[in-house]
Amino acid sequence: MNAEAKSAPHSPRPSALIMGAGSIGCYLGGLLAAAGWQVDFVGRPRVLQALRERGLALSGLGQASQRLAAAALAERLHEHPPAGLRPDLTLLCVKSGATAEAAALLQSALPAGSLVLSMQNGVGNAALAQAAAPALDWRAGMVPFNVAELSPGHFHRGTGGDLRVQGRADEALLQALQKAWQAQGLNLQLVPTPAAMQAVQWGKLLLNLNNPVNALSGQPLRAELLHRGYRRCFAALQEEALDLLAAAGISPAQMTPLPPRRLLQVLRLPSPLFRLVAARMLKIDAQARSSMADDLSLGRLTEIDALCGEVVRLAQTLGRSAPLNSRMVMLVKDWPARQGRAYTQKELWSALQR
Repeated sequence: MNAEAKSAPHSPRPSALIMGAGSIGCYLGGLLAAAGWQVDFVGRPRVLQALRERGLALSGLGQASQRLAAAALAERLHEHPPAGLRPDLTLLCVKSGATAEAAALLQSALPAGSLVLSMQNGVGNAALAQAAAPALDWRAGMVPFNVAELSPGHFHRGTGGDLRVQGRADEALLQALQKAWQAQGLNLQLVPTPAAMQAVQWGKLLLNLNNPVNALSGQPLRAELLHRGYRRCFAALQEEALDLLAAAGISPAQMTPLPPRRLLQVLRLPSPLFRLVAARMLKIDAQARSSMADDLSLGRLTEIDALCGEVVRLAQTLGRSAPLNSRMVMLVKDWPARQGRAYTQKELWSALQR
């Protein structure tokens, strides 16, 4: 789609569609609504019912708590993309396993050329969506922070970081999106090329390799990171992935104050030293947890195939193996057999080595 067609929202009040009103979708869409955008939400009945009854509450990391009244949301909640809706942009926030189906639904509901931002984990969702819905303009995005659903309709951001989206600084619609989120305390960086965005996505995926460790630990994110045994598991998964990325000639973007290889050394420090060296890394809300922990607790499918599974697929393209990440995929999928019993540090390390 040409730049002129995306030069500005078509009405004085910008509009957005949130495809996937889960934790991330409700949080990002809720902040846009708070900034004055007209926002429609497509989600599961459980979430939509909570929003109808309680409204949408947003909180976290020193941010002023906000609440959108249920009455203001009532006509903007949908189980499927409404026919005839013409949002200025759409945020795809479904879990990775639902990408192709959601993309096809969007193509049937939106005008050709509509801008859709994939605000999902993993590295391949935008390409997968593009293949499923080639008539739409797909852009990869990256969400760096964790959002937990503390109670029905209440979404809490527990970590920080800047959002990223593939796009140019001269695109007026993306500029409007930047301003709206910035007014609510979120920064959005525009990444100019697909190659640069791929580096960002791999950098984020490396950090997301802690998601299964956190989920299986049964602990809040900050508490888990303060245990050396869990950090040891996280570092081992990262190191395996970094070796494969190097073999593939892929340089992941630096997503923390430390380069990825240096971060491995810090993760393996004794906990008293780790507390000192990683003080910035530990600026995490005590209530923060990974989305995978929420999925396991609710008995939902997880994104393990888009995280550790992506590392396994990279290994396969190189004719190599990724035994630790392969094992972690199995541990997460076998979680129901443990009947909610979390792994201790020693148990998790032992299970990864089998």
